[in-house]
Amino acid sequence: MVSAIVLINAARGQIETVGEELAAIPGVAEVFSVAGRVDLVASIRVSSNDELAEIVSNRFARIEGIAATETLIAFRVYSRADLEAGFSL
Repeated sequence: MVSAIVLINAARGQIETVGEELAAIPGVAEVFSVAGRVDLVASIRVSSNDELAEIVSNRFARIEGIAATETLIAFRVYSRADLEAGFSL
């Protein structure tokens, strides 16, 4: 499993539209509207680097209203579900 976080800046007035379009892409697990230096944060979970490249380089590029992105590829993912599973009987 390949996981990545993509930081996204949207054009003025386009945050909601861009967020909805991103969330509709298979492999995009979640999209958050956030405060700070970026407008949106997308969480991506796919089975290969090729799929990740297709989503970020091709699918995101087709969405009008995306001004800039920064992709952070995860080395490891730590989650509450993983921790709880490790301690369950």
